[in-house]
Amino acid sequence: MTKQLLIPVILAGGQGTRLWPMSRASRPKQFLPLTGQISLFQEALLRVAQDSRYDAPIVLTGEPYRFLVKEQAAVVNVQLRDILLEPSPRNTAAAIAAVCAALEEEGEKNALIHVLASDHQIEIGDDWNSAIDHATTAAKNGRLVTFGITPNEPVTGYGYIRAGKEKDGVAPVIRFIEKPDRETAEKMIAEGGHYWNSGMFLFAIQTFLKECTHLASELRIATRNAVKKSIRDLDFLRLDAESFATAENISVDYAIFEKTSKASVVPTAIRWSDLGSWEAVWKAEVPDENGNVIRGKATLSDTRNALAITDGPHVAINGLDDVAVIAAADAVFVGRLSQAQTMGSFVKHLRANPATQAITEIHETVYRPWGSYTTLVSGERHQVKKITVKPGKRLSLQKHHHRAEHWVVVKGTAEVTVEHDIRILHENESTFIPIGAIHRLGNPGKIVLELIEIQSGAYLGEDDIVRIEDEFGRV
Repeated sequence: MTKQLLIPVILAGGQGTRLWPMSRASRPKQFLPLTGQISLFQEALLRVAQDSRYDAPIVLTGEPYRFLVKEQAAVVNVQLRDILLEPSPRNTAAAIAAVCAALEEEGEKNALIHVLASDHQIEIGDDWNSAIDHATTAAKNGRLVTFGITPNEPVTGYGYIRAGKEKDGVAPVIRFIEKPDRETAEKMIAEGGHYWNSGMFLFAIQTFLKECTHLASELRIATRNAVKKSIRDLDFLRLDAESFATAENISVDYAIFEKTSKASVVPTAIRWSDLGSWEAVWKAEVPDENGNVIRGKATLSDTRNALAITDGPHVAINGLDDVAVIAAADAVFVGRLSQAQTMGSFVKHLRANPATQAITEIHETVYRPWGSYTTLVSGERHQVKKITVKPGKRLSLQKHHHRAEHWVVVKGTAEVTVEHDIRILHENESTFIPIGAIHRLGNPGKIVLELIEIQSGAYLGEDDIVRIEDEFGRV
């Protein structure tokens, strides 16, 4: 008899505002290498790809991240079953219901799915494997299973689950508890039977959809219609925007798990973190003898319990305790580690100010499916960028109404199209793109192309692009 494989579903649509300035709307924390050499999303992919219990993963993400998902999966050589694109963020209930509806359309209503976040740190070992096995058995018996993490401290940034009597590694859910204050968290830990809510789930699609129909019928209709009216675009399934927008913006905990009689929890003592704050990142690392964690170029003196992360400038910290210093190329955050949970409201304040809105959304380096560009200088009527193009890739055939461009190749080989003229440029060679000229840049070589682009004109915004032809479906 063929063993039934779990279908992993990785949710990768969040914006991770509490890890600003590294995590921003254009490239949120799941796509950053916060705790290692690869991104959290890539770690999540490898976690399931290297486990024989799993089928190929499905990823649900937002439109802006579709090529990041595809590219990062390719880098770690993980073949995806599908990529579903949310037209707008509607929280976890709609996300999970849409994936289940898509699998139902494929005739997979009897499949078991394991819903995982793309930005968590999880310790893989015997406890993890045992938890999945217990959850799988319960899911086959018609239960909707969540995973509860045994708390080792009274964290106030997590929700909690109160569990009933455990049998065969599974317990009924008594109730879900919102993020508590410290005193309440301490009482729950002392009492026992309370677990951190991990946000991971395992269940049969058919069971979930039946409960969805019963407990959240409008959500079920909205997501089913979003799938039925979806459009296949390259390697992506675009959910119908109008239908999906009618789905309630609600978590799956509130919509289903707090109402159903089928909710179970598998308690597990694995090392786990949602990496939802700079303090959580600090705790996830191994500190030095002074309790300090350093990533990048930094010098610390007479400093304890500090997190120093830098993408460029050298960070120097002297005589401080309980501090986070996070330095991106264009913004620096300094604050107390112990107050890291307030970062979300702080970023909302930055976003509400027109003068600082951009630094909450866009990095100096912006990644595209063909490579990246970094803004080096930006002034009135002029802008200088460093552009990289991957081997074999090329930008869209395009034109600009308000700016001219000068290109200088500093590394690799460029194929340049200007109107009907196509020519090859090598290192230290340059060309000029007049205002309104139809043009294209490509890399026919085997190494990354690097060039400097100097823009000049009355308007230099990225929306001054008229795409005529594009390999990535952006026309």
